[in-house]
Amino acid sequence: MEVANPIYDVVFKYLMEDEHIARTILSALLKKDVVDVKVRPHEYTNAYRGTLSVFRIDFGATVREQDGTERLILIELQKTWLPTETLRFRQYLGVHYSNPENITSDGNALPTVAVYLLGHKVGDIEDPVLYVHHESFDYNGRVVTKGLPDPFVESLTHDSIIVQIPRLHGQINNRLDEVLSVFDQSHTTGKSQQMLNLDERRYADDDMEMQRILRRLLMAATNARMRHDMNVEDEYFSIIEKQDTEILMKTRELAERTVELAEKDSQLAESKSQLAETSPSSRKQFRCYVRQVSLLRASPIA
Repeated sequence: MEVANPIYDVVFKYLMEDEHIARTILSALLKKDVVDVKVRPHEYTNAYRGTLSVFRIDFGATVREQDGTERLILIELQKTWLPTETLRFRQYLGVHYSNPENITSDGNALPTVAVYLLGHKVGDIEDPVLYVHHESFDYNGRVVTKGLPDPFVESLTHDSIIVQIPRLHGQINNRLDEVLSVFDQSHTTGKSQQMLNLDERRYADDDMEMQRILRRLLMAATNARMRHDMNVEDEYFSIIEKQDTEILMKTRELAERTVELAEKDSQLAESKSQLAETSPSSRKQFRCYVRQVSLLRASPIA
């Protein structure tokens, strides 16, 4: 069956607008039972700047811990297609922390989990999903557990979950693999990356939560307005790709020109050492050569 590709901002937004689906995806990522989730202010933020596209949704989620207690946490979910400046992610977190709506009545910030869905690989890290947790240590390096978690400590630090979409291998070994399988880009069709071709038999025995995700993506695939918005995203990234190619060519041309000038400088230095021993006619030829090098330096790169 062909479903819409949720790596597109418009499809992902449509998917996460369903509160039941949002709870399913966040529960799988957090490995906790998310019993309630609400989209908070500044949701659905798109930032297109040069070669940058970040799609952001903020959630307030009530999670049930293993001991049965429930607590409210903030989840800042950011999705990007392209390799992105780390500073941009940090700036979003800064805005998040400074929002007075995220401060409790006793003056502490709500615990925050940052989730990054990346359409690119991160260095040589091979694991498709990376959990980054903070711990507290004493002077001797021993983990401190007594009195933790503490609101003050949790207000100043946050956990992170990093998903490398290109590292999804198509194997389903756990609940998170199952949920993230609908993001696996190896299922894109030959015609267009806007659609994923999923094997229906693979999901035949899945629970109602997965079936709900699949139905939502099927609906998105048949929505004319959504297909139009996906085309717009494709056009935008096509322009960015063209700009990147032009910059790469200019950089390569500049590097070649730099090597050429370095060779000329070496030749000039050698010629200067021999200038005193040459005849007047040879000096005239040398001055012509120097002018040619100067013109080469001054000529702009098209």
